[in-house]
Amino acid sequence: MKTWVLNPAFADGEAGQLFADLPSVFALQGESITTDDISEVHRFCMDGRCYYIKRYVEAGKNLRRFIGRPRIRAEWENLLKFQRWGIPTVPVVAYGMERSGLGFGRGALITLGIDDTDDLAHLAKHKGLRLRDRSWLDAVIAQVARGTRIMHEHGFAHNDLKWRNILVDRAASPQVYFIDCPAGRKWPGPLLHYRIVKDLACLDKLGKYHLRRVDRLRFYLAYTQRQRLTAADKKRIRAVLAFFEGRE
Repeated sequence: MKTWVLNPAFADGEAGQLFADLPSVFALQGESITTDDISEVHRFCMDGRCYYIKRYVEAGKNLRRFIGRPRIRAEWENLLKFQRWGIPTVPVVAYGMERSGLGFGRGALITLGIDDTDDLAHLAKHKGLRLRDRSWLDAVIAQVARGTRIMHEHGFAHNDLKWRNILVDRAASPQVYFIDCPAGRKWPGPLLHYRIVKDLACLDKLGKYHLRRVDRLRFYLAYTQRQRLTAADKKRIRAVLAFFEGRE
């Protein structure tokens, strides 16, 4: 069984030909960005646009090789969820996979690169001046809080909500994009609480080193859409702060 979907907006011209099907996508050779035992990412540029091509030859690592959603399928489904929910993300150009017998054969996801963006981890590592710009930071905090809240309101947890997985452009009025979410999924109520704490703790893992306490509080209040903390909020914040204790 083979599935391949090409976004109609990219069906014409050279992109439509090069991304027409899975064999064509696996034949492309672009600039290698990352590679490991199960996947590789290439950047392929043409006609003034750059595309990111993720190709998987295994469903995942460990048990995910044999059971559950293949990692590549989870990633494209989650990005499409973000689009439906109004969470800014990278445009999805094409995606699909094929089976080998009853198991996973190979799969790919193509996204359109967004010009002039940096991930938040990069800005933190290089001590970007924008992190000290109050108006810029307030806008970014508000957008990250909104996107995180929408996920959680849908019973969904990102499960790897780190600064490296959040892009922000270089415009005077910044736009935030949520990316790379192969581990995200919906969780039933009792399990969702733990995953929400983990998402918030992942954000605060770098936040505690690069943001003022008042900024971290402003994020949490924007996330909850409240003016002040409740007793339940204080309990959850303690859980967030303790989440990575002894593991860093």
